[in-house]
Amino acid sequence: MIEGVEIKKLSVHTDKRGFFVELIRKSDSLFAGFAQASHSLGNTGVLKAWHLHRKQTDLLYVVSGDIKLALFDLRKTSKTYKELAELLLGESYKRFLVKIPPGVAHGYLVLHGPLHIIYLMNREYDPSDELRLPPDDPQIGYDWKTKTKSRK
Repeated sequence: MIEGVEIKKLSVHTDKRGFFVELIRKSDSLFAGFAQASHSLGNTGVLKAWHLHRKQTDLLYVVSGDIKLALFDLRKTSKTYKELAELLLGESYKRFLVKIPPGVAHGYLVLHGPLHIIYLMNREYDPSDELRLPPDDPQIGYDWKTKTKSRK
């Protein structure tokens, strides 16, 4: 995994009424404080890639739908500089909360929608802190259409 990216496997408590999932506690290693929470909707086939932040840490949770999340380390001082990682997240897979540190480019492809995704950020959104790269950025060289092995 990319240095600084943390994944918390979530426990789903299900009964005939539905389910309950605890996302994070202040005592969790992933906890980076909260300054903003955001909710996004995406339809099947939507690709949102690439973006990263200079200062902001993101916590990402898929509420419904499924995504292929890709991460690429652009931090020159990192042990995993220029390494790529991908995860399958959502209803069809195990539930995870993913922490994405500053300097790690990330994006996702909606495999099955509608997608509802929650972002918890340790800083309020600042457009000057966000960098965007095209989905086919040659520096990353990632093929979004490639099938990924399941982590079910």
